[in-house]
Amino acid sequence: MNDGAREVELAAEVSHADLTRPNIARMYDYLLGGSANFEVDREAAEQALELVPTERDYSYTNRSFLGRAVRYLATEAGIDQFLDLGSGVPTVGNVHEIARAHCPQAKVAYVDWEAIACHHARHLLGEDPQVSVTELDVCNAEEVLRSPGVAGLLDFSKPVAVLAFGILDLVPSPDGAALVERYRDACAPGSALAVSNNAQMSRTDDEVAALRSLLAGTSTPHLHIRTADEVAALFPGYALVDPGVVPAAHWRPDTPVSDEEAARGNVLGGVGILRS
Repeated sequence: MNDGAREVELAAEVSHADLTRPNIARMYDYLLGGSANFEVDREAAEQALELVPTERDYSYTNRSFLGRAVRYLATEAGIDQFLDLGSGVPTVGNVHEIARAHCPQAKVAYVDWEAIACHHARHLLGEDPQVSVTELDVCNAEEVLRSPGVAGLLDFSKPVAVLAFGILDLVPSPDGAALVERYRDACAPGSALAVSNNAQMSRTDDEVAALRSLLAGTSTPHLHIRTADEVAALFPGYALVDPGVVPAAHWRPDTPVSDEEAARGNVLGGVGILRS
């Protein structure tokens, strides 16, 4: 089936999806080599690459950090429940795959407001009782937390890892800590928070301005670039795990990464454990 025919089929299957504007989750999927995207997303992603040539580096750096953070949480931190906020389109190395490779009983609740992302996730997961997909806006924390896919799967009297990868920089409010606190307050001591956030490391001021202008025409028109101190401020109540908030490629890498390579990713990351 060619791309055009598949897009028509998807549009019919997910009739409430907004296919008139580019969507960051589908653009991200395209940059990672996925197929759950549309011409409007591909055009926007290619435009982003023209404006900021390191945007594909961002995608791969962010995804790799996700994998290492989940592995740490499922092994060293001993957490077997995950709430993935803004989970996006399923791709290689999903949270449940990584977690279960180290903790077979792991449960994962995926949450995203993008209809195509949720449709693909449900198709991929089938009837897996240890994984759920919830189509909601993560900014509506209380609604997310009481939804059947979250409240019915995760036991919040026990530690839960809240994952916020590339999402707090896209929500409307610049006060990401306030949103984090709403999820934190539902979690037991020993729970975790893992965050990645867009940063200005190798991007120029003009590139950031161009990227913001491009995103203004998408379904996620906000971009909150943060410094390391500003990302650290998203962890109230959490003890940051070494090495703290750093360029994501430098967070416990499997192989050495140069400062130049890490800077090309333009993403900061950190993991924290909720204090008693």
